[in-house]
Amino acid sequence: MEILCSAEEIARQIARLGREITEFYRNKPLTLVSLMNGALPFAADLMRAIDLPLYVDTVSVSSYHDRKSSGELNFRSSLKLPPEGRHILLADEVLDTGCTLACVAEYFRRRGAASVRTAVMVEKIRPRPDGVAHADWTGVVLPDRYLVGYGLDADELYRNLPSIAALVQEK
Repeated sequence: MEILCSAEEIARQIARLGREITEFYRNKPLTLVSLMNGALPFAADLMRAIDLPLYVDTVSVSSYHDRKSSGELNFRSSLKLPPEGRHILLADEVLDTGCTLACVAEYFRRRGAASVRTAVMVEKIRPRPDGVAHADWTGVVLPDRYLVGYGLDADELYRNLPSIAALVQEK
């Protein structure tokens, strides 16, 4: 593995995101929705960095199979809190194709959310013709490589690494 973002850099970026999101949502009731499983570390750190009263919920979605995006989104769970009238901040570990965030955001808009914004730890450098082009808040921008750590996985492994690394392909 090649480390691309250290645990210290992640902490600095989370603190910055927390300040920016706090300022943006000041005087608005905010609901942070973590996309499971990958966003768990990011959402946990981000919610502690946001200095506001905060509702927290999770939704489980998947578009990956055998380390590749299938292009189809599968909702494996739904919110416990009703989305109607809520200002929702979707937290995800990575903006890759952008399809997952686009579909989930539209899902909540159709269910009456007052607003839907996005926050990601990693935004990959790549075109996104059919998805969210850029997140509203981004921790770091990294190359379009297969990333692991800090919630990012390879077949459900490596999510627990404290840094973000690129898997090095053996030749």
